Amino acid sequence: MRLTLSGLLLVVAFITSTAQAQAEAQLSGREILDRVEDNQRAVSDAAFNRIQLSSCRFGLQNNQITCAERPRVKALESVSINTGVDNRDTQSISIVLEPAAERGIGMLSYAYDDPERDNETWLYLSALGQVKRIASGNSDDDSESASLFGSEFTTEDQDTGKLEEYDISILEEGTESGRDVWIIETIPNEDRARKTRYARTVQYVDKERFVVLRADMYDRQGREIKRLMASRIEQVNGVWTARSLTMMNLVANRLSNMAILEINSGIDVPENFLTPRTLTDVAFREAELSRIRAQVD
Repeated sequence: MRLTLSGLLLVVAFITSTAQAQAEAQLSGREILDRVEDNQRAVSDAAFNRIQLSSCRFGLQNNQITCAERPRVKALESVSINTGVDNRDTQSISIVLEPAAERGIGMLSYAYDDPERDNETWLYLSALGQVKRIASGNSDDDSESASLFGSEFTTEDQDTGKLEEYDISILEEGTESGRDVWIIETIPNEDRARKTRYARTVQYVDKERFVVLRADMYDRQGREIKRLMASRIEQVNGVWTARSLTMMNLVANRLSNMAILEINSGIDVPENFLTPRTLTDVAFREAELSRIRAQVD
């Protein structure tokens, strides 16, 4: 029996796809989430992004989730770099450009992969001229991670790393938004439980692109309190990433959408830019941002 070239290529393609499927089937929940976070870090390294953040109270209309009021819209610029051992830590800063009344409000975050180091966040309120250092969170009923600029996203929702603090398991395989997914449950260990209000999270991970398409967050009473939905999945420098994230607060009936309008990577970011000085020193911040903008505009 002789194979034509096209037939041989089909055989090779079949063997390759079968091997890939077998490799994916053997991945643990931890290995899958490691891949997801590696992709997130790849997109955040030396990056300058322009973001639109909109929030509103939501309701159902014709079985569709819609804003029940005019959304509050904010324009942001964000700069991030990866640092630390194997570049597994992330430093990022986001500054509000619009509305004019909130211009200059900023948030600086250091996310550490090491479970022994708490993440750090500083919030600058331009109207007060003060920097507030925000704790990494605890389990008190009256406290929670800081909101990102008044949205339904919190600093905890943006965290990467520290997967050692969770019991991770694959519940099943299924579909989400027409894509094959792993449905993965993460439950915080005793130490992490003291820093989070999420007693359990269920993530729907795209099996081909290693992107979280949906995440359901539950409280200690087993109620789903928040839901994250991802869309506009596109490749950025060969890495699949979500350009639109919608966080639904199912208790307050509010939602926020984070639309990443521009993703610029390979940016030369000065080492001293991602420090608290950038939050308070307007002249320094604007001078450095002008240099960063000049690299992409």
